[in-house]
Amino acid sequence: MYTARQLERARELAYRHSGITLGPNKDVMIANRLDKLKRDVAHDDIDAILSAVEQGRYVDTFISTFTTNKTNFFRESFHFDDLRDRVFKQAAGKGSELKIYCSAASTGEEPYSILMTMEAAKTVHSDAALNYSLLATDIDTDVLRHASNGIYEWQKNAEDFPEWIRPSEYFKRRPHPTKEGDYLIKVKETLARRVRFERHNLMAQEYPFKPHEFDVVFCRNVLIYFNQNDQNAILKKLFRTLKPGGTLYLGHSESPLELSPYVERYGQNIFVKTKEYP
Repeated sequence: MYTARQLERARELAYRHSGITLGPNKDVMIANRLDKLKRDVAHDDIDAILSAVEQGRYVDTFISTFTTNKTNFFRESFHFDDLRDRVFKQAAGKGSELKIYCSAASTGEEPYSILMTMEAAKTVHSDAALNYSLLATDIDTDVLRHASNGIYEWQKNAEDFPEWIRPSEYFKRRPHPTKEGDYLIKVKETLARRVRFERHNLMAQEYPFKPHEFDVVFCRNVLIYFNQNDQNAILKKLFRTLKPGGTLYLGHSESPLELSPYVERYGQNIFVKTKEYP
């Protein structure tokens, strides 16, 4: 059991280092995360651990413990349908490079789904040529390492792929099963080299991106972990990086909030930038 003060310290540190808001209804989750934190740093004194985090030690471990990384390939697949059918087609017609930003890369399933969609779209649109690039960021260095390695369990993920994706084109299967009887698959280098993974905190005061740098921004199922003021602040900073006419994808339970007058809705949480936020 943890004291109210220990839970509050953890809550304050989670907000300070990641912007995540954990209300009183999250006390059980916080306690479970503190249990994991003690195991990860091999120390039983939670007050000493929290003091160390306050002094700048174990910060990456703390962030990794307290961030939620629930994801899977082609989650909310209608966004990938739109990317394939509308965004790709429009961009191919213009002939310029399409720049995509995935703001919550997690363990890599979303960025690799984006890449597979872009590659499959070439076939869908009769081998249309399109240069594109993808930047994928996350605050958690552990999940970024996982994403960069590009190794996943096949049986756990097999049902996530839509019928228009052939996984064998993008993954190599390891020859021997794991102890659990599953097979590991690894993203092929031809696909992996198309994404750049970097660490970035969405709560940063300044973003290291130029205005109008991206044609497409994915910010899905991450805003829900922030309070509404911080959600608005994040959206405004992301919006500045989006080109006029660019597409913003949000998670199914998220909204553009104060950006609503400056976007046109194209589908389920698909928003196209129509004018600049003042």
